[in-house]
Amino acid sequence: MNLSIQSAIGIVMDTHQKVIAEELQIPVHKVTATVELLEDGATVPFISRYRKEATGSLDEVQVATIRDRLADLAELDKRRKSIIESLSKRDLLSDALQNSLEKAKSLTTLEDIYLPHKVKRRTRAMIGREKGLEPLARELFQQQEKKIDPSVYINAEKGVISIDDALAGARDIIAEWINEDQETREQLRRFFAQKADIVSTLVKKNQEKGGKFRDYFDWKEGTAKAPGHRLLAMFRGEQEKVLSLSVRPAEELVLPLLNSRFLKKGVDSKQVVLAIADGYKRLLGPSLEKELRNSLKERADLEAITVFGDNLRELLLAAPLGQKRLMSLDPGFRTGAKLVCLDEQGKLLHSTTIYPTMGGSIEKAAGTVKDLCRKYKIEAIGIGNGTAGRETEAFVRDLELGKEILITLVNEDGASIYSASEVARREFPDYDLTVRGAVSIGRRLQDPLAELVKLEPKSIGVGQYQHDVNQAELKKGLEDVVVSCVNSVGVEVNSASLELLTYVSGLGSSLAASIVRYRDENGPFTSRKELMKVPRLGAKAFEQCAGFLRIHGAKNPLDASAVHPERYKTITKMAKDADCTVADLVNNEAVRKKVDIQKYVSDSLGLPTLQDIMAELARPGRDPRESFALFSFDEGVHAIGDLIPEMRLPGIVTNVTKFGAFVDIGVHQDGLIHISQLADRFVKDPTEVVKVRQQVRVRVLEIDEKRGRISLSLRDV
Repeated sequence: MNLSIQSAIGIVMDTHQKVIAEELQIPVHKVTATVELLEDGATVPFISRYRKEATGSLDEVQVATIRDRLADLAELDKRRKSIIESLSKRDLLSDALQNSLEKAKSLTTLEDIYLPHKVKRRTRAMIGREKGLEPLARELFQQQEKKIDPSVYINAEKGVISIDDALAGARDIIAEWINEDQETREQLRRFFAQKADIVSTLVKKNQEKGGKFRDYFDWKEGTAKAPGHRLLAMFRGEQEKVLSLSVRPAEELVLPLLNSRFLKKGVDSKQVVLAIADGYKRLLGPSLEKELRNSLKERADLEAITVFGDNLRELLLAAPLGQKRLMSLDPGFRTGAKLVCLDEQGKLLHSTTIYPTMGGSIEKAAGTVKDLCRKYKIEAIGIGNGTAGRETEAFVRDLELGKEILITLVNEDGASIYSASEVARREFPDYDLTVRGAVSIGRRLQDPLAELVKLEPKSIGVGQYQHDVNQAELKKGLEDVVVSCVNSVGVEVNSASLELLTYVSGLGSSLAASIVRYRDENGPFTSRKELMKVPRLGAKAFEQCAGFLRIHGAKNPLDASAVHPERYKTITKMAKDADCTVADLVNNEAVRKKVDIQKYVSDSLGLPTLQDIMAELARPGRDPRESFALFSFDEGVHAIGDLIPEMRLPGIVTNVTKFGAFVDIGVHQDGLIHISQLADRFVKDPTEVVKVRQQVRVRVLEIDEKRGRISLSLRDV
């Protein structure tokens, strides 16, 4: 490859960093430092938590955005390289073309530049050129005052039988020129983005199977402001062949734009007018509509993935009950309720089945629960909120087990998926699905994060249209959320599951498995330093993971904190200067107040990290999640038939979307609070008002029992 091509494809990293810095409106040196750390193998949580001096305290979102944009620009470079190589091999790479390709800042611009030179299948314009009609096309397109004689291009051997044949072939060539004109495409692309409508109509033969798309049987709205959830709904309807969609501006708005761009005044431009109309209808319109559809889909996907991610974060960071001895019930009517007892760490102690909703079995079930509560010193009872959940909860509460035993419903979404998973089979090879599901419900009450990481994130059920969005982007976005949550909470290395350890910064599944094996063979870790003995866990992995792993009860109290081991020497010096021990710094606020952190600032250690260290010393290893708050539904409401308008009821938010929030009010069917009913003011985004797992009090607006729909409000409650 010659040097000119090498320079064309080698867009230097400095350029990428400048582009990203401009887009994010942050200084270039912060982007450069972040890029260097990422290239050195640092993770997003590690960079945002432990390298604040280098990045200027960029947060996780900014660091992740830099990472993602870097990948996007790499893809742009890869495509640029491919195009330049193709043009070079075909001897089409002029200096001007190469320069244009080098300057292209987006994939769209790059493809527009390449379009006229792209290897195509045989087009109508190609056929026109083969017939010798390009000179005629050029004459017509120039729109000169001199008279043009198309008859001279008649050539029976080439298939040009008449003047009409000649003019038609010339128009095909002009239409392709218009379609491939870069400035035209850019202008029209902007117009499409601003003025296009999405028009949805019913495919009548499929009306019966498409009832869920009824709202879109005759629908039209501007794409610029169309919300993502409606776009995804219409795209799904089209995919299921219930809806027919058009996504472009009205033709009467577009053609005048093209005519004003290409037509000359005062001359006969009839053939060019026809070529413009044909080119738009056959080439330019469909091409730009496809682009716009892709753009709208990407926008809607991003919105849906963001909503899903926000909901998932709230669910993962839901308040844990903590280390309590639990009884967990997975309810059922005919099959009974599977009952398990767990110790403080979630270890299975006992399992059985009771029938608390079946006539003659109720008394026996009551005796079983009471006996097991005494035997295993049960502190809390968690009951799955699915089928027979409310009835089982009422049964347990009627037993009057004492105020010291907490009783609560637990969201069991995904428990059945876990129970049939490879993870569950590995954990409980000798137990069936029902036992595994009950254990999962109980553990979810103890620590939602530790249990939910065992599920594929999209199966948890707090998203909208998750099966319609780009699955690779969804997986990446949700994994980022899980990684962020796990590392923000921290992980107790001696009790964490393989799945939880997998998400710790710098580990992954292989090193997580090595940690578990080492722990099984050698007993609990006694210090963070001991992690270095784990096979294949080298210095780089230790650097990335150590600050996020906790060892409670270690000799060094810092091992139970979020202070990174690389800062232990600084804290030891602080203690020495204060004439105390490290433990004194942790336990004594008066001693900490005497520490002047300015004295410990160095080239590699700045105030941001020192301030983090002092905050961590004040509450070492503290859990950032909220404290557990007991929740219970209205005792008189168990089914949708119990509801009447204007009822005021307690509820818990199960899902937040762009159009509102779904709330569980204990009737086995979530109600919807439309965005307009979230507050007595304009609400742009429901997350301004509610979040998943939030306890709310709602007012019942309407009940459609036949369709299973409940409308709720947060106003006037």
